[in-house]
Amino acid sequence: MNRRLALIATAGLAALVVACATSPTGRKQLRLVSDAEMDEMGVTAFQQMKTKTPPTKDARTNAYVTCVANAITREVPGGRQWEVQVFDDKQVNAFALPGGKIGVYTGLLKVATSQDQLAAVIGHEVSHVLAGHSASRVSNQMASQLGVNILSAASGVDASMIGMGANLLLVLPFSRGDETEADVLGEELMARAGFDPRQSVALWQNMAKASGGNAPPQFMSTHPANETRINDLNAHLSKAMPLYEQARSQGKTPRCS
Repeated sequence: MNRRLALIATAGLAALVVACATSPTGRKQLRLVSDAEMDEMGVTAFQQMKTKTPPTKDARTNAYVTCVANAITREVPGGRQWEVQVFDDKQVNAFALPGGKIGVYTGLLKVATSQDQLAAVIGHEVSHVLAGHSASRVSNQMASQLGVNILSAASGVDASMIGMGANLLLVLPFSRGDETEADVLGEELMARAGFDPRQSVALWQNMAKASGGNAPPQFMSTHPANETRINDLNAHLSKAMPLYEQARSQGKTPRCS
């Protein structure tokens, strides 16, 4: 049995080494699933979301969000058509999925109070897709589960305890890295679309106020602390502002609000 576990572990390790990839900023990623598989997952998840959460019936809100999203996705290489859905829900949230899907909750519009701030959110979420973060997260979960099963069988330790440790030590740090990367890539993406990247900072200042200081400690969260995000975005403005100025000189002046 121990030899069998060792062979499984060796084979698993070999597969993980072969499946290494690099993100747009040079971070190492694990990729165990193809882009086509991720697209299929994204489309399926989006369809499920649409059956569970009602869309907004406000035509003006739909037009506004779609206008901002379209301006962002026009800057994405490949010319893919992205589907945009505004969900009638109080959550302060949005997401983008592989397969070209974007969802925005109406609750977000109470915190992202301008088209530029909404562009910061959508740019961030689309950047997750462009950087392959969804594939990396699925792959990390697969790899973690493989390790959990092997360790549990070999040691007799309860799998849920190993899983909790793997979540804290592996999944969460990678997730925070993904969030930080999506912040800076999203800041550049919104700038290329003609939205003011300085408003990404204002957005997270609004988010901090909206949270009322109830965010979990950074080491227990999949997201960086608001203060960390604000500092990182401010530091990255030196790269984003020239992209914004170039976009404006090219006539990219979104008027969605």
